[in-house]
Amino acid sequence: MATLICGSLAYDNIMTFEGRFREHILPEQVHILNVSFLVPTMRREFGGCAGNIAYALNLLGGDARIMGAIGAVDARLYLDRLAQLGLSTENVLVVPDTYSAQAMITTDLENNQITAFHPGAMMQSHQNRADEVAGLTLGIVAPDGYDGMVQHSEQLAAAGVPFIFDPGQGLPLFDGETLRRIIELATYVAVNDYEAALVSNKTGWSIEQIAGKVDALIITLGEKGAQIHHGGGIEEIPAVTARQVLDPTGCGDAFRGGLLYGIEKGLGWATTGRLASLMGALKIEHQGPQNYAPSRAEINERFKQAFGYDLH
Repeated sequence: MATLICGSLAYDNIMTFEGRFREHILPEQVHILNVSFLVPTMRREFGGCAGNIAYALNLLGGDARIMGAIGAVDARLYLDRLAQLGLSTENVLVVPDTYSAQAMITTDLENNQITAFHPGAMMQSHQNRADEVAGLTLGIVAPDGYDGMVQHSEQLAAAGVPFIFDPGQGLPLFDGETLRRIIELATYVAVNDYEAALVSNKTGWSIEQIAGKVDALIITLGEKGAQIHHGGGIEEIPAVTARQVLDPTGCGDAFRGGLLYGIEKGLGWATTGRLASLMGALKIEHQGPQNYAPSRAEINERFKQAFGYDLH
């Protein structure tokens, strides 16, 4: 029961500027903007949607197969990390003479951020073929290179593998016609509330019409939980209160890891959505997208505390 997770593999380089951007950026001088910030602290996190989703699914005991592209210049650290986690790298393309996708994020004392993103090897993700992976029962197409997202959707559909279409931050790359085509190929669609409105606007379809095209439309609502539209009705999913809120980076990916596990195990939408909600809460309690590490027993206990029944 393997799940193919198509998406980006990236490094997040996070730096802290011990000042305030507004004190160094003069509004009347932005036409000649030339600034430099001293950042005494820096940390590198493993990220990318495929890596983050696979990490969450792996915590739950699911069989996650990553399909992504990484740059040979700096691949070794991430490949070693995946091996240590017991995650297969068989479908990870290593692109020669190329850097991996990475974000350079600088945060000031007021939590303002300046981010630069280099897509690197991610733009070659279409060289992977989703229809050549054997033994799949489920898939997800998460943010990645545009060509990869389109082709992997088509390939999973042609192979008869049910999949979640999760356009996320890749949504601006799609026109309405392509979005309509992929939604009709997909089995499920997962978006946040802002993305849901954007998909509706681009496709010309209402939320109800989008939900009618797939087995389920999952819309996350942040601290308000989530809604799962299926079978003509809506399953309301409550949010799980986190013990502390440290870092939202990767929460959506953790949520999707829970979704995939619940779908894979046939848990039903009420339980699947609640498990996904819990995974997002567990993630937000830690810095970085892959630094939370509850045991399966701890996940089960937190689930019972939150919802009053056992997770099977």
